[in-house]
Amino acid sequence: MRSVDAPDVVFALSRHGERAVRSGGTAPPGPVPRDALRYEIGSASKTFTGLLLADLIHRRVLTGNDPAASLLDPARPPGPRPATLAHLITHTSGLPPLPADFYPQALPRWSTNPYARYPPERVVRAFLRARPRHRPGTRWRYSNFGVAVLGHTLAAATGTPWEHLLTERVLRPLGLLDGTALRPTGPGVDATGHRADGTTPTPPLYIGGFQAAGAVRATPGDLLTFLEAHLRPDASPLAPALTEVRRPVLRRGWNHAHTHTMAWFHHPAHGGSMYFHMGATSGQTAFLGFRPDSGTALVALSTRRHSRADTLVPTAYALLGSSKDHPC
Repeated sequence: MRSVDAPDVVFALSRHGERAVRSGGTAPPGPVPRDALRYEIGSASKTFTGLLLADLIHRRVLTGNDPAASLLDPARPPGPRPATLAHLITHTSGLPPLPADFYPQALPRWSTNPYARYPPERVVRAFLRARPRHRPGTRWRYSNFGVAVLGHTLAAATGTPWEHLLTERVLRPLGLLDGTALRPTGPGVDATGHRADGTTPTPPLYIGGFQAAGAVRATPGDLLTFLEAHLRPDASPLAPALTEVRRPVLRRGWNHAHTHTMAWFHHPAHGGSMYFHMGATSGQTAFLGFRPDSGTALVALSTRRHSRADTLVPTAYALLGSSKDHPC
Protein backbone atom coordinates (compact mmCIF):
# COMPACT_ATOMS: atom_id res chain seq x y z
CA MET A 1 0.00 0.00 0.00
CA ARG A 2 2.92 2.37 0.71
CA SER A 3 4.14 1.94 -2.86
CA VAL A 4 1.05 3.77 -4.21
CA ASP A 5 1.20 7.57 -4.20
CA ALA A 6 -2.40 8.77 -3.98
CA PRO A 7 -4.61 10.74 -1.57
CA ASP A 8 -6.58 7.58 -0.71
CA VAL A 9 -5.46 3.98 -1.19
CA VAL A 10 -7.30 0.79 -0.28
CA PHE A 11 -6.16 -2.80 -0.67
CA ALA A 12 -8.73 -5.45 0.23
CA LEU A 13 -7.88 -9.14 0.05
CA SER A 14 -9.92 -12.27 0.64
CA ARG A 15 -8.17 -15.60 1.13
CA HIS A 16 -10.39 -18.65 1.46
CA GLY A 17 -13.10 -16.34 2.78
CA GLU A 18 -10.91 -14.56 5.36
CA ARG A 19 -10.63 -10.84 4.66
CA ALA A 20 -7.95 -8.25 5.28
CA VAL A 21 -8.46 -4.58 4.41
CA ARG A 22 -5.79 -1.90 4.64
CA SER A 23 -6.19 1.78 3.77
CA GLY A 24 -4.07 4.91 3.82
CA GLY A 25 -2.80 7.59 1.47
CA THR A 26 -1.20 11.00 1.35
CA ALA A 27 -4.37 12.87 2.36
CA PRO A 28 -5.45 13.11 6.01
CA PRO A 29 -8.24 10.69 6.96
CA GLY A 30 -11.75 12.05 6.52
CA PRO A 31 -14.82 11.68 8.73
CA VAL A 32 -15.79 8.48 6.88
CA PRO A 33 -13.27 5.60 6.88
CA ARG A 34 -11.68 5.10 3.47
CA ASP A 35 -12.80 1.50 3.26
CA ALA A 36 -16.44 2.54 3.81
CA LEU A 37 -16.60 4.86 0.77
CA ARG A 38 -17.77 3.97 -2.71
CA TYR A 39 -15.08 4.15 -5.38
CA GLU A 40 -15.45 4.60 -9.13
CA ILE A 41 -14.16 1.44 -10.80
CA GLY A 42 -14.44 2.67 -14.40
CA SER A 43 -13.90 -0.05 -16.99
CA ALA A 44 -13.91 -2.78 -14.34
CA SER A 45 -17.69 -2.24 -14.54
CA LYS A 46 -17.52 -4.37 -17.69
CA THR A 47 -17.15 -7.45 -15.49
CA PHE A 48 -20.63 -6.75 -14.11
CA THR A 49 -22.02 -6.33 -17.63
CA GLY A 50 -20.35 -9.54 -18.77
CA LEU A 51 -21.91 -11.42 -15.86
CA LEU A 52 -25.31 -9.92 -16.72
CA LEU A 53 -24.99 -11.11 -20.32
CA ALA A 54 -23.95 -14.59 -19.18
CA ASP A 55 -27.01 -14.78 -16.92
CA LEU A 56 -29.40 -13.69 -19.70
CA ILE A 57 -27.88 -16.27 -22.03
CA HIS A 58 -28.24 -18.99 -19.39
CA ARG A 59 -31.88 -18.04 -18.90
CA ARG A 60 -32.34 -18.21 -22.70
CA VAL A 61 -33.53 -14.64 -22.87
CA LEU A 62 -30.83 -14.02 -25.50
CA THR A 63 -27.95 -15.79 -27.20
CA GLY A 64 -24.43 -14.59 -27.72
CA ASN A 65 -24.95 -14.85 -31.49
CA ASP A 66 -27.86 -12.39 -31.59
CA PRO A 67 -27.07 -9.42 -33.89
CA ALA A 68 -26.98 -6.24 -31.83
CA ALA A 69 -28.29 -3.96 -34.59
CA SER A 70 -31.39 -6.10 -35.13
CA LEU A 71 -32.22 -5.98 -31.41
CA LEU A 72 -31.82 -2.21 -31.34
CA ASP A 73 -33.75 -1.71 -34.59
CA PRO A 74 -35.98 -4.72 -35.41
CA ALA A 75 -36.77 -3.28 -38.85
CA ARG A 76 -33.10 -3.31 -39.77
CA PRO A 77 -31.77 -6.32 -41.73
CA PRO A 78 -28.85 -7.94 -39.86
CA GLY A 79 -26.48 -7.92 -42.85
CA PRO A 80 -24.04 -10.68 -43.85
CA ARG A 81 -21.54 -10.24 -40.97
CA PRO A 82 -23.30 -8.49 -38.07
CA ALA A 83 -21.70 -7.59 -34.77
CA THR A 84 -23.18 -9.95 -32.17
CA LEU A 85 -23.57 -9.62 -28.42
CA ALA A 86 -20.54 -11.91 -27.98
CA HIS A 87 -18.48 -9.66 -30.25
CA LEU A 88 -19.41 -6.58 -28.21
CA ILE A 89 -18.46 -8.03 -24.82
CA THR A 90 -15.17 -9.56 -26.04
CA HIS A 91 -13.99 -6.42 -27.91
CA THR A 92 -14.07 -8.15 -31.30
CA SER A 93 -16.94 -6.15 -32.85
CA GLY A 94 -14.68 -4.09 -35.10
CA LEU A 95 -15.78 -0.89 -33.35
CA PRO A 96 -13.23 1.75 -32.29
CA PRO A 97 -12.62 2.55 -28.59
CA LEU A 98 -15.08 5.47 -28.82
CA PRO A 99 -17.38 6.89 -31.52
CA ALA A 100 -15.72 9.31 -33.95
CA ASP A 101 -18.01 12.17 -32.94
CA PHE A 102 -17.30 11.61 -29.24
CA TYR A 103 -14.00 13.49 -29.15
CA PRO A 104 -15.05 17.02 -30.25
CA GLN A 105 -17.65 17.32 -27.50
CA ALA A 106 -15.48 15.57 -24.90
CA LEU A 107 -12.19 17.46 -25.27
CA PRO A 108 -13.28 20.56 -23.27
CA ARG A 109 -14.11 18.23 -20.35
CA TRP A 110 -11.45 15.56 -20.91
CA SER A 111 -9.96 15.90 -17.41
CA THR A 112 -13.30 16.09 -15.62
CA ASN A 113 -16.40 14.50 -17.23
CA PRO A 114 -15.83 13.60 -20.90
CA TYR A 115 -18.80 11.19 -21.09
CA ALA A 116 -21.46 13.29 -19.39
CA ARG A 117 -22.89 14.97 -22.50
CA TYR A 118 -22.96 11.93 -24.76
CA PRO A 119 -26.41 10.42 -24.05
CA PRO A 120 -27.66 6.86 -24.68
CA GLU A 121 -29.54 7.67 -27.87
CA ARG A 122 -26.38 9.13 -29.37
CA VAL A 123 -24.43 5.95 -28.57
CA VAL A 124 -27.07 3.84 -30.30
CA ARG A 125 -27.25 6.17 -33.29
CA ALA A 126 -23.46 6.13 -33.69
CA PHE A 127 -23.46 2.33 -33.61
CA LEU A 128 -26.22 1.94 -36.19
CA ARG A 129 -24.32 4.29 -38.51
CA ALA A 130 -20.89 2.77 -37.85
CA ARG A 131 -18.87 0.96 -40.50
CA PRO A 132 -16.39 -1.25 -38.62
CA ARG A 133 -12.84 -1.25 -39.96
CA HIS A 134 -12.58 -5.02 -39.51
CA ARG A 135 -15.08 -7.81 -39.91
CA PRO A 136 -16.59 -8.66 -36.49
CA GLY A 137 -14.87 -11.58 -34.86
CA THR A 138 -11.51 -11.17 -36.62
CA ARG A 139 -9.64 -8.58 -34.53
CA TRP A 140 -9.42 -7.72 -30.82
CA ARG A 141 -9.62 -4.00 -30.06
CA TYR A 142 -10.59 -2.73 -26.64
CA SER A 143 -13.79 -0.71 -26.99
CA ASN A 144 -15.80 1.26 -24.44
CA PHE A 145 -18.10 1.99 -27.36
CA GLY A 146 -18.84 -1.71 -27.93
CA VAL A 147 -19.70 -2.53 -24.31
CA ALA A 148 -21.83 0.62 -24.04
CA VAL A 149 -23.77 -0.54 -27.09
CA LEU A 150 -24.16 -3.96 -25.47
CA GLY A 151 -25.82 -2.37 -22.44
CA HIS A 152 -28.36 -0.54 -24.61
CA THR A 153 -28.93 -3.71 -26.64
CA LEU A 154 -29.71 -5.75 -23.51
CA ALA A 155 -32.10 -3.02 -22.36
CA ALA A 156 -33.87 -2.95 -25.75
CA ALA A 157 -34.12 -6.75 -25.96
CA THR A 158 -35.61 -7.12 -22.47
CA GLY A 159 -37.64 -3.91 -22.37
CA THR A 160 -35.86 -3.02 -19.12
CA PRO A 161 -33.52 -0.07 -18.46
CA TRP A 162 -29.92 -1.20 -18.01
CA GLU A 163 -29.65 0.08 -14.42
CA HIS A 164 -32.76 -1.83 -13.36
CA LEU A 165 -31.66 -4.91 -15.30
CA LEU A 166 -28.23 -5.02 -13.65
CA THR A 167 -29.72 -4.33 -10.22
CA GLU A 168 -32.29 -7.12 -10.42
CA ARG A 169 -30.18 -9.72 -12.25
CA VAL A 170 -26.77 -9.17 -10.65
CA LEU A 171 -26.60 -6.77 -7.70
CA ARG A 172 -29.61 -8.07 -5.79
CA PRO A 173 -28.81 -11.81 -6.14
CA LEU A 174 -25.23 -11.15 -4.98
CA GLY A 175 -26.31 -8.95 -2.06
CA LEU A 176 -24.68 -5.78 -3.40
CA LEU A 177 -27.46 -3.26 -2.91
CA ASP A 178 -26.04 -1.36 0.09
CA GLY A 179 -22.49 -0.66 -1.01
CA THR A 180 -22.86 -0.52 -4.80
CA ALA A 181 -24.42 2.20 -6.95
CA LEU A 182 -24.66 3.05 -10.64
CA ARG A 183 -24.50 6.83 -10.32
CA PRO A 184 -22.95 9.36 -7.90
CA THR A 185 -24.51 9.66 -4.47
CA GLY A 186 -22.64 12.53 -2.81
CA PRO A 187 -19.93 13.55 -0.31
CA GLY A 188 -19.54 11.25 2.65
CA VAL A 189 -20.64 8.28 0.56
CA ASP A 190 -18.51 8.54 -2.60
CA ALA A 191 -14.72 8.85 -2.57
CA THR A 192 -13.38 12.06 -4.12
CA GLY A 193 -11.05 11.60 -7.08
CA HIS A 194 -8.02 13.69 -7.94
CA ARG A 195 -6.14 14.61 -11.09
CA ALA A 196 -2.73 13.15 -11.91
CA ASP A 197 -1.08 15.75 -9.66
CA GLY A 198 -2.67 13.99 -6.68
CA THR A 199 -4.02 17.21 -5.17
CA THR A 200 -6.63 18.75 -7.51
CA PRO A 201 -10.09 17.24 -6.81
CA THR A 202 -12.20 15.99 -9.72
CA PRO A 203 -16.01 15.97 -9.86
CA PRO A 204 -17.97 12.72 -9.60
CA LEU A 205 -18.11 10.73 -12.82
CA TYR A 206 -21.25 11.07 -14.92
CA ILE A 207 -21.06 8.40 -17.57
CA GLY A 208 -23.72 9.54 -20.05
CA GLY A 209 -24.65 6.75 -22.46
CA PHE A 210 -21.69 4.55 -21.50
CA GLN A 211 -23.25 3.06 -18.34
CA ALA A 212 -22.51 -0.58 -19.18
CA ALA A 213 -18.85 0.26 -19.79
CA GLY A 214 -18.11 2.25 -16.63
CA ALA A 215 -20.95 3.23 -14.30
CA VAL A 216 -20.33 1.00 -11.27
CA ARG A 217 -19.05 2.51 -8.01
CA ALA A 218 -18.78 0.37 -4.89
CA THR A 219 -17.19 -0.09 -1.48
CA PRO A 220 -14.16 -2.36 -1.15
CA GLY A 221 -16.33 -4.77 0.83
CA ASP A 222 -18.94 -5.08 -1.91
CA LEU A 223 -16.24 -5.55 -4.53
CA LEU A 224 -14.74 -8.37 -2.47
CA THR A 225 -18.19 -9.95 -2.23
CA PHE A 226 -18.49 -9.74 -6.01
CA LEU A 227 -15.12 -11.43 -6.48
CA GLU A 228 -15.75 -14.08 -3.82
CA ALA A 229 -18.85 -15.13 -5.75
CA HIS A 230 -16.55 -15.90 -8.70
CA LEU A 231 -14.35 -18.01 -6.44
CA ARG A 232 -17.28 -20.03 -5.11
CA PRO A 233 -19.87 -19.99 -7.90
CA ASP A 234 -21.73 -23.07 -6.64
CA ALA A 235 -22.80 -21.16 -3.51
CA SER A 236 -24.40 -18.37 -5.55
CA PRO A 237 -27.82 -18.00 -7.21
CA LEU A 238 -25.85 -16.92 -10.31
CA ALA A 239 -23.80 -20.14 -10.37
CA PRO A 240 -24.15 -20.93 -14.12
CA ALA A 241 -23.28 -17.36 -15.16
CA LEU A 242 -20.36 -17.13 -12.71
CA THR A 243 -18.98 -20.39 -14.06
CA GLU A 244 -19.40 -19.24 -17.66
CA VAL A 245 -17.47 -15.98 -17.23
CA ARG A 246 -14.44 -17.98 -16.08
CA ARG A 247 -14.29 -19.86 -19.39
CA PRO A 248 -11.72 -18.48 -21.87
CA VAL A 249 -13.31 -17.64 -25.23
CA LEU A 250 -10.39 -16.17 -27.22
CA ARG A 251 -6.62 -15.95 -27.19
CA ARG A 252 -4.65 -12.73 -27.55
CA GLY A 253 -1.36 -11.09 -26.66
CA TRP A 254 2.22 -12.13 -27.33
CA ASN A 255 2.42 -15.78 -28.40
CA HIS A 256 -1.31 -16.00 -27.59
CA ALA A 257 -0.40 -16.73 -23.97
CA HIS A 258 -3.20 -14.51 -22.66
CA THR A 259 -6.87 -15.28 -22.96
CA HIS A 260 -10.07 -13.34 -22.56
CA THR A 261 -13.34 -14.55 -21.06
CA MET A 262 -16.77 -12.99 -21.41
CA ALA A 263 -15.82 -10.62 -18.59
CA TRP A 264 -12.18 -10.95 -17.56
CA PHE A 265 -8.61 -10.88 -18.76
CA HIS A 266 -7.12 -14.31 -18.00
CA HIS A 267 -3.34 -14.63 -17.56
CA PRO A 268 -1.04 -17.43 -16.44
CA ALA A 269 0.41 -16.86 -12.98
CA HIS A 270 2.88 -18.57 -10.67
CA GLY A 271 1.36 -21.95 -9.88
CA GLY A 272 -1.96 -21.29 -11.62
CA SER A 273 -3.82 -18.52 -13.41
CA MET A 274 -5.59 -15.30 -12.55
CA TYR A 275 -8.58 -13.32 -13.74
CA PHE A 276 -8.47 -9.53 -13.53
CA HIS A 277 -9.71 -6.21 -14.89
CA MET A 278 -8.60 -2.67 -14.24
CA GLY A 279 -10.52 0.57 -14.54
CA ALA A 280 -9.74 4.27 -14.51
CA THR A 281 -11.84 7.42 -14.44
CA SER A 282 -10.86 11.08 -14.46
CA GLY A 283 -9.77 10.86 -10.84
CA GLN A 284 -9.72 7.25 -9.63
CA THR A 285 -8.07 3.93 -10.46
CA ALA A 286 -9.22 0.39 -9.67
CA PHE A 287 -7.98 -3.20 -9.98
CA LEU A 288 -10.16 -6.27 -9.43
CA GLY A 289 -8.82 -9.80 -9.63
CA PHE A 290 -9.15 -13.34 -8.34
CA ARG A 291 -7.34 -16.68 -8.41
CA PRO A 292 -9.40 -19.87 -8.09
CA ASP A 293 -6.27 -21.99 -7.47
CA SER A 294 -5.44 -20.14 -4.24
CA GLY A 295 -8.92 -18.97 -3.28
CA THR A 296 -7.70 -15.36 -3.42
CA ALA A 297 -9.58 -12.21 -4.39
CA LEU A 298 -7.98 -8.77 -4.51
CA VAL A 299 -9.39 -5.24 -4.75
CA ALA A 300 -7.05 -2.26 -5.11
CA LEU A 301 -8.37 1.31 -5.28
CA SER A 302 -6.91 4.81 -5.33
CA THR A 303 -8.21 8.34 -5.73
CA ARG A 304 -5.69 9.57 -8.29
CA ARG A 305 -6.02 9.68 -12.06
CA HIS A 306 -4.19 6.82 -13.73
CA SER A 307 -0.93 7.68 -15.49
CA ARG A 308 2.04 5.80 -16.87
CA ALA A 309 3.85 6.37 -13.59
CA ASP A 310 0.96 5.01 -11.53
CA THR A 311 1.98 2.03 -9.41
CA LEU A 312 -1.44 0.83 -8.23
CA VAL A 313 -2.16 -1.58 -11.08
CA PRO A 314 1.37 -3.04 -11.39
CA THR A 315 1.52 -3.52 -7.61
CA ALA A 316 -1.88 -5.22 -7.46
CA TYR A 317 -1.12 -7.37 -10.51
CA ALA A 318 2.18 -8.53 -9.01
CA LEU A 319 0.57 -9.24 -5.64
CA LEU A 320 -2.20 -11.36 -7.15
CA GLY A 321 0.20 -13.04 -9.58
CA SER A 322 2.51 -14.16 -6.79
CA SER A 323 -0.30 -15.36 -4.53
CA LYS A 324 0.03 -19.15 -4.51
CA ASP A 325 -1.53 -21.70 -2.21
CA HIS A 326 1.35 -23.62 -0.58
CA PRO A 327 0.66 -26.96 1.12
CA CYS A 328 1.36 -27.09 4.86
